[in-house]
Amino acid sequence: QAKYLAQIILVGAQVVGRAFMRALRQEFAASRAAADARGRSERPQSAAASRIIGVSLQEAQQILNVSNLNPEEIQKNYDHLFKVNDKSVGGSFYLQSKVVRAKERLDEELRIQAKDEKEKGWKGET
Repeated sequence: QAKYLAQIILVGAQVVGRAFMRALRQEFAASRAAADARGRSERPQSAAASRIIGVSLQEAQQILNVSNLNPEEIQKNYDHLFKVNDKSVGGSFYLQSKVVRAKERLDEELRIQAKDEKEKGWKGET
């Protein structure tokens, strides 16, 4: 009887292991598909900036609570959030660093847009 019990436990463990691996593969594929979709929704330069800085454009806008890329509004919200998250006033260094990264990402997006508009201007002159 112990032999049969051991076989049942072994087969059960194999079934659970296979199911776990299948679920893991599916989750990995879904994660990759979502990342690819995010990358396709952004322009190549913008997607590269998101990868380098580590914050997507959408996430940066959410962190700084801005809906459009208005430099004055970005700076105002950045200054406020940076100040309230200062560790010396009981804030969080982690949140403060997220605010800094978000500002860097939005500044980079503004730079990319300015460069694109400048290139369009040059093309329009010829």
